[in-house]
Amino acid sequence: MILDPQQIPKREKLILAGLFLSKFDKIGLRLLGLETFTEAFNVIGFALGGKPASIKNYRDEFDPLFPNPRAGRHQRSTRAYCSKVLTEYQSLDLQTFSAFIKSFVGFDEKASSELPAEGDGTGSAFARRLITGLAAERYFESVQPGLSEFRNYVMENTTRLGCGYDFRLQSKTDAPFIAVEVKGLRDKAGGLSLTPKEHHLAKTLTDRFYLFVVKNFRESPFHEIYRNPLAGPLCFERKKRVVVQVSWLTSV
Repeated sequence: MILDPQQIPKREKLILAGLFLSKFDKIGLRLLGLETFTEAFNVIGFALGGKPASIKNYRDEFDPLFPNPRAGRHQRSTRAYCSKVLTEYQSLDLQTFSAFIKSFVGFDEKASSELPAEGDGTGSAFARRLITGLAAERYFESVQPGLSEFRNYVMENTTRLGCGYDFRLQSKTDAPFIAVEVKGLRDKAGGLSLTPKEHHLAKTLTDRFYLFVVKNFRESPFHEIYRNPLAGPLCFERKKRVVVQVSWLTSV
């Protein structure tokens, strides 16, 4: 059994996600902070760089083997590569397996020193982070080649560079680059915010700054594109928040 996510191929991660959802059913959903299986397929599928349908198909593959209300793919035996994954990982308990799934996208419950808000556990934090971050970013990567606004650009993922946008798109000509900031929403409508750096770059780059919003991960994701968002139909209101950080010190 391999528990290092860096050593697990993408397809096996998709299979493991399907196994987790089949074995632990709605309890597993809640532990991940997700509300429906459709939402789980969308969020986990895109976050892992796969297709939502793949997660569903793998869940259905395992359903006949577990006591849940779905029949699954009971007309035939389980595929060999799925059986291999089942044999290796079926002994994982709920807490261990859920932490394992979260580790696929770099989420480490032990690494965070943040206390969850009342009624907001690590599952909710996991779901929120995926929807607003990685799942939305991977969605953009999957559709970018077919979008007229970005089709003739070479894309560079800058999410880890802290530069104020998620993707830098360089024209194949000598035209200046354009910046794309990606946001994700669980529903068809909702609120989003820009950091001071994002807002500054949107103001500086004007028509070269795009806000790409992925909506409705709960059901069927779709996107809206806002070029020069500070000058468009969106109305941004400046909010100032003071954060008090508490720590405990000792001498040894």
